[in-house]
Amino acid sequence: FVPRRVSLVLGAMATLALFWGVFDQVFLTWALRTADSVSQQVDARIAPDIERPLDPRRAGSAASLIDWQDLGQAGRTYVSSGPTPSDLAAFGGTQAPIRVYVGLNAAETPEARAELALRELERVGAFDRTVLLLVTPTGTGWMDPAALDTVEYLQRGDIATVAMQYSYLPSVLALPTDGAYGAESARALFRVVYGHWTRLPKAARPALYLYGVSLGALNSDLSFDLHDIIADPFSGVLWTGPPFRGEHWRAVVANRHPASPVWRPRFGDGGVVRVMNQEGGLEQGEGTWGPFRIAYLLYGSDPMTFFSVDSFYREPAWMRAPRAFDVSPALRWFPIVTTVQLIADMAVANTAPPGYGHVYAAEHYIDAWLALMEPEGWSAQDVTRLKALCAARR
Repeated sequence: FVPRRVSLVLGAMATLALFWGVFDQVFLTWALRTADSVSQQVDARIAPDIERPLDPRRAGSAASLIDWQDLGQAGRTYVSSGPTPSDLAAFGGTQAPIRVYVGLNAAETPEARAELALRELERVGAFDRTVLLLVTPTGTGWMDPAALDTVEYLQRGDIATVAMQYSYLPSVLALPTDGAYGAESARALFRVVYGHWTRLPKAARPALYLYGVSLGALNSDLSFDLHDIIADPFSGVLWTGPPFRGEHWRAVVANRHPASPVWRPRFGDGGVVRVMNQEGGLEQGEGTWGPFRIAYLLYGSDPMTFFSVDSFYREPAWMRAPRAFDVSPALRWFPIVTTVQLIADMAVANTAPPGYGHVYAAEHYIDAWLALMEPEGWSAQDVTRLKALCAARR
């Protein structure tokens, strides 16, 4: 009934559709359930070298509203680490920073976990600090200590951070499977914390910032709408290593100043959005950086940020001259081959030395936080001393 060539094409399409349906509904579902089960068991395991906090002001302590077990592996590591009061005292710090974390098992829904986070923030006096940082973690709940330790040093301990877990899976699996759930979780936490923050007296409330790295940056970007905050904007955001899927990041690249490279685009007059890499960039802008600030920290050698399906058939813009200094001049573009190379690079992006690939170095976080927050009292000598300390502890 159908010409032979047409029937062959239709038959091939039907076969592929049937194969994909079986693969997606049977094999892939089984594989993801297995990965989720294994990751859940790893998340529940309490490492013997991490002890429950004794300080009642810490999340997970006996006085906390969040049980130690319910923090999850990443949460327990997070609340048990960071600069100590003696560490901070070397840079003029007078108090211990506040760290609040809500694990996936702490409550049934993202909304319930967000409300729990707010009550814990109130319990430990987080809204009395100078800065409140709302952090969106990666897929496993992990947050980059290079980012959080440095901002606590720069604020001399006068800061509170809060985060909420939304998955057990690594980001490479959570991105295609739990992506919508991660955004939902980030929105729930933002709505609750921002809603409470707006009800506080403006003269007495902390400066509110957002932060996320990798998948955390993507979901943090999706946690709020500019139309919802325009009447009472918070202070700003730092998004590190934004994934190539991020709509706002793609818009910045697409609408950049023609003279600026794709790996450090200049957007508008720099009054709201600025981008930096290892060589800086947040200090640049034709206009004054306003009270609401969006900062991107990224590396030209980060495949998570610069992967593109278009590289199958077209040389990507980041490979054209001028290239970022950390992209090899020997790298050449080939149809299909380059895309396969980038996929392989993404699989090992976290194995690069700090300051390259998808591993962001503390010294670059220090520069980003200084430009974004402008903490007072930091001399060039103090900044150099802090960078040396971070590099020695790496």
